[in-house]
Amino acid sequence: MLRPRITPCLLVHDGGLVKTVGFDNPKYVGDPINAVKIFNEKEVDEIIVVDIDASVKGKSPDYALIKDLAVECRMPLCYGGGIKTVEQVEEIISLGVEKVAVSSAAIRDPGLIAKAAALVGNQSIVVVMDVKKNHSTSSYEIFVHNGRIGTGLDPMQFVEAAEHLGAGELLINSIDRDGRMMGYDVELAQRLRQTTSLPITMLGGAGSLSDIGALIDSFGIIGAAAGSLFVFKGKFRAVLINYPSRLEKDALIQRSQQVAAR
Repeated sequence: MLRPRITPCLLVHDGGLVKTVGFDNPKYVGDPINAVKIFNEKEVDEIIVVDIDASVKGKSPDYALIKDLAVECRMPLCYGGGIKTVEQVEEIISLGVEKVAVSSAAIRDPGLIAKAAALVGNQSIVVVMDVKKNHSTSSYEIFVHNGRIGTGLDPMQFVEAAEHLGAGELLINSIDRDGRMMGYDVELAQRLRQTTSLPITMLGGAGSLSDIGALIDSFGIIGAAAGSLFVFKGKFRAVLINYPSRLEKDALIQRSQQVAAR
């Protein structure tokens, strides 16, 4: 049975696990492998790991790190960062990763989506869009290179193209809300849900389980990803890896089923 997924998103910078605010000022919070070990014990639904240096610095994926992550993970793993070619996609999948997240390269050359999906299957291709809102026009724009470069692309229009080309899933990251822990951009989620039937995971803004619950109350079966929520604890943002208990997850699943039954 389909159910909402609650997914930690880990950012890797200079080999360490970091957390950003508005895609800026990365704060070191630990070792990514150790974080994965802890998340294993907490029985997370899946995990997303993104190397935020690779594309900006023109580096290839860190295959040694990817292999270590895949060996350690007991949950499905989605990896992104520095992926520019279908050969890299194939290599990452061969290391035991279930999903590959493509972003900047796929936005520059959408044909990469079709080629990668044909090679490893639609279910393994996650298209990532980092999105900012223009508050004066209420429009949204896709940005690349850690939110530094605007593309002029409307995410709703690009989603339609990505779905047509064979994307299996979407990961939508709100740059405005990244690390601010003030709730998801539900308006953006609504626009995307009206545009596509692809599975959507929203990232950026979760500060509590109530924020995840509000997202699920609005959309039912939807992915809720978070970074700060699962690596910080309390108002002083002490570093502490955490995740909802089974009872808390079950309550969220029941809420999604109630939305689906409406």
